[in-house]
Amino acid sequence: MKFIETLRDGEAVRGIYFVKQKSTAMTKNGKPYDNVILQDKTGTIDGKIWDPNSMGIMDFDAMDYIDIKADVTTFNGVLQLNIKGTRKVDEGEYNPADYLPCSTKDIDVMYQDLLKMIASVKNPYLNKLLNMIFVEDEKFANDFKKHSAAKTIHHSFIGGLLEHTLSVTKICEFFAKTYPVLNHDLVVTAAMLHDIGKVYELSPFPQNDYTDGGQLLGHIVIGYEVVGEKIKGIPGFPEKLAREVKHCILAHHGELEYGSPKKPALAEAFAINLADNADAKLETLTELLTGSKPAEGSAWYGFNRALDSNIRKVEL
Repeated sequence: MKFIETLRDGEAVRGIYFVKQKSTAMTKNGKPYDNVILQDKTGTIDGKIWDPNSMGIMDFDAMDYIDIKADVTTFNGVLQLNIKGTRKVDEGEYNPADYLPCSTKDIDVMYQDLLKMIASVKNPYLNKLLNMIFVEDEKFANDFKKHSAAKTIHHSFIGGLLEHTLSVTKICEFFAKTYPVLNHDLVVTAAMLHDIGKVYELSPFPQNDYTDGGQLLGHIVIGYEVVGEKIKGIPGFPEKLAREVKHCILAHHGELEYGSPKKPALAEAFAINLADNADAKLETLTELLTGSKPAEGSAWYGFNRALDSNIRKVEL
């Protein structure tokens, strides 16, 4: 098989891929066709089956592994597959490790780095809060290590949530050392907690899709609730400090139109928003520039909706 990141326009493809999503739609002429999203460890790609009832198209569902025959085409500047044949494959015909995207960094090493950041928090209430969540709750810790930080866009791979959280926390630690106006313990604590709701907003791999709670509440509100419940279990936790931690979580998207229930009102909340945005955008750029190539004869990668810009790579 060819990994998705290596596919190029005009190629013929034969191989086994994981069916992340499948849905039926209608053409303008009222003819049914199937939309699928196929996945391997290098990413995802949209596919179209224009005649689901044609010879060579065998029945399959989302979460199946299928052997396909397809042509790679380009539509609106994005690669997709024109699928002409499918066969549902049996367990043993594929290696699951080839189909689950995973962080290139060592997950256990990253988690140890996160634990070191917890140890740097000297406020006893904040330190206890972090230990309750990331150390004492073993199930949560295990889920957190394996979770993605998004369905798509950035860090949408196993270990992505941990990688993103650690990066945001390290940036905030730098901010705290550079700008004494920031409360180190508060900004570092809230940075580690800002996205914990994503463990419940998104299902684990291989689905990595929005849960019912994720659709109805979203990770910001879920994270706010999780932290609030943990705080209730810490005797004497100062109410003012509790409000400040919760505010940083609620405000970390920065703007109401970006999903923040509150705009930042604390310097620490501003710092977390800046760090979160910087890491998300730079990871998006990293995945774009390392996972695809510009059109032949061009240095430009085309317009990226997440970044709202046409992107060009600087040669090193």
